Amino acid sequence: MIVLNSRTTPVVASTGPKALAVICMPVAKVRTAISGRDESANRAVVKLPRFITRSIALPCTRKLRRYDDGKRQQTEPLGRALPSAGTNNYANFIWNIADLLRGSYRPHQYGSIILPFTVLRRIDAVLAETKDAVLEEYDAKKDGAIPLTVLLPRKSKHSFYNTSRYDFAKLTSDADNIRDNLLDYIRGFSDNVRDIFEKYKLEERLEELHDHNLLFLIVQQFAAVDLHPDTVSNAEMGLIFEELIRKFAETSNETAGEHFTPREVIHLMVDLLFAPDDEDLHQPNIVRSVYDPTAGTGGMLSVSEERIRDGNPDATLMLAGQEINPESYAICKADMVIKGQDVGAIVLGDTLIDDGHLGKTFNYCLSNPPFGVDWKKAQPTVEKEHREQGYDGRFGPGLPRVSDGSLLFLLHLIKKMRPARDGGGRAAIVLNGSPLFTGGAGSGESEIRRYVLEHDLLEAIIALPTDMFYNTGIATYVWVLTNRKVAERKGNVQLVDGTGFFEKMRKSLGSKRKQLGTVDIDHIVKLYGNHADDGEGYSKIFDNQDFGYRTITIERPLRLNFTATPERVAEALAVKAIAKLGEGQVAALREVLGGMDQEMIWKSRDSFIAELRAAVRNAGLALTPAQYKALAAGLAMHDDDAGICTDTKGQPESDADLRDTENVPLHEDIHEYFEREVKPFAPDAWIDEAKTKVGYEIPFTRHFYKYQEPRPLEEIDADLDAVLGRIRARLEKVHV
Repeated sequence: MIVLNSRTTPVVASTGPKALAVICMPVAKVRTAISGRDESANRAVVKLPRFITRSIALPCTRKLRRYDDGKRQQTEPLGRALPSAGTNNYANFIWNIADLLRGSYRPHQYGSIILPFTVLRRIDAVLAETKDAVLEEYDAKKDGAIPLTVLLPRKSKHSFYNTSRYDFAKLTSDADNIRDNLLDYIRGFSDNVRDIFEKYKLEERLEELHDHNLLFLIVQQFAAVDLHPDTVSNAEMGLIFEELIRKFAETSNETAGEHFTPREVIHLMVDLLFAPDDEDLHQPNIVRSVYDPTAGTGGMLSVSEERIRDGNPDATLMLAGQEINPESYAICKADMVIKGQDVGAIVLGDTLIDDGHLGKTFNYCLSNPPFGVDWKKAQPTVEKEHREQGYDGRFGPGLPRVSDGSLLFLLHLIKKMRPARDGGGRAAIVLNGSPLFTGGAGSGESEIRRYVLEHDLLEAIIALPTDMFYNTGIATYVWVLTNRKVAERKGNVQLVDGTGFFEKMRKSLGSKRKQLGTVDIDHIVKLYGNHADDGEGYSKIFDNQDFGYRTITIERPLRLNFTATPERVAEALAVKAIAKLGEGQVAALREVLGGMDQEMIWKSRDSFIAELRAAVRNAGLALTPAQYKALAAGLAMHDDDAGICTDTKGQPESDADLRDTENVPLHEDIHEYFEREVKPFAPDAWIDEAKTKVGYEIPFTRHFYKYQEPRPLEEIDADLDAVLGRIRARLEKVHV
């Protein structure tokens, strides 16, 4: 039996009357306990200060003999003695190796060492059985014509291999040359795996560990952990690594939100995504693909695999993704390697600039893109694709404002869903509130929503509670998309208000103060699955057209009066078109205007301009039509009682200051709306049909708003009187 203690570094498994584990003991004490000469050592687990346990860790992985019920037998190294029950035991044991780093590293740095070494140890165990065959093939064919990238994977029986003479067993046998030997070992990996360690900057970490005299200790501790596939399956190893990732994310929660989506949010998204396909996913020999363009550390891919395999262990899953952050990419790719996935399916790079899975489509797509982050860096590439490829590319429907690229990821997911003719695809994406309503009719955001709704791609939107993410407390929403809606969902969208389903956390992690419990997730998924107005205000069904509208432009006629008062004359002569005439002409115009009747108010623009032209000609001046127009505009003022100004065709000119717009629901006739809502208040108004635009918005909050009647004034007055009474009583005590 092994006793694992989170506050001490496991050193050795020893014996007592019932094979009791003794950990963190000096070597002499261990030997005494083994020989049975020290009963106190057999009775309890001895805990010593951490600096002592570090100093005695070296000899504790060698093979020891032990007494078990009076029989002498050879023991395995410490790693072989680890219990296989429960992935948390393994994860905690590996994480406890980080105790060696205390003092030399800060807690948020532990993951940058523990995670890559876990990957390294796992790959070492995976390749162990074919190591000799690979080296033999390498020696024989390294100078041949056939590329080693073709030959060696056949020998390793994996898509990766290692040509170094070293493995963990040999590394621990030469403490003096551990740094050089370990570097040789890492550099011996094939490019597709060495890429992981490069992104982890593992060689830099090795130098740091070597400088702190910790490198051999770390290697020896990991060598003691048995991660062979016969002991730990791919599925179990995936869970262990996921637990380590979670621990790493918690220790660095100040930036976790960028690359780590809360686990329960992923569970909800995956359940919503898989819910309609539950029966299909349980079919034997089923093959499915899952894709995440903002993979982060791979949480969404891992949970998707976990969910499918829970119900169908024989399912064949192909996981793919792309990540822009090198360290997150390394974690994600390592996770995929550990789970036996294709190592080339995780791509490093900006999804918007360079689609790492160009031309590929998937059964399921998930994403949690950054909220409210601009896409200036990707702007030239995105605009070029939009302009040159149109709907054949990803961004045909439109482009959002540069300050927020969330909807670009939504368009990307739509393009990545498997076409309906090939069985269709489903997608789920987490967005903030902005994509629901930002942008008026004709804007890029509105055109994207229009495309999604008019092509019947939006199945549901679920509002999450606030304070759910590590780096923001804003409202967030899960959009569920599909190109293969079932009959009852065609032509409509379901909105689910999940803001009230949550548990408060005992301790906040950054901005995260709430979490979804299992009951909460089940409730939301059930609401979604029922696809009905639940009568309690949590779920509502709307036709796609309910979110559409036409923005009509309401014009009012231009009505102006004109007069030549000193104030208006000064304004008119300051107009740019007049001011550039020159001092002499401007002075002459001032004299002409000063000679006009200052008490006279013209209510007809045509009459005023006629008199103005005559006065200007009589003064021997010549103005262009544009200058006459500018001069008249400077002498004008709005007047509801004035005559309507008309253009050269006799049509009324519109007053830009009185121009207004109205949003008319798409299913309503705009002229009927105009007659009912506008005409009674503006009889001279008209619609400028040329400016009418179609727009779409999803006012989620409005649909779920619940009116709360304000408290009666009597109650408020009573509360105020009570407060004032307490204040008076305290003041009286002070005076006394």
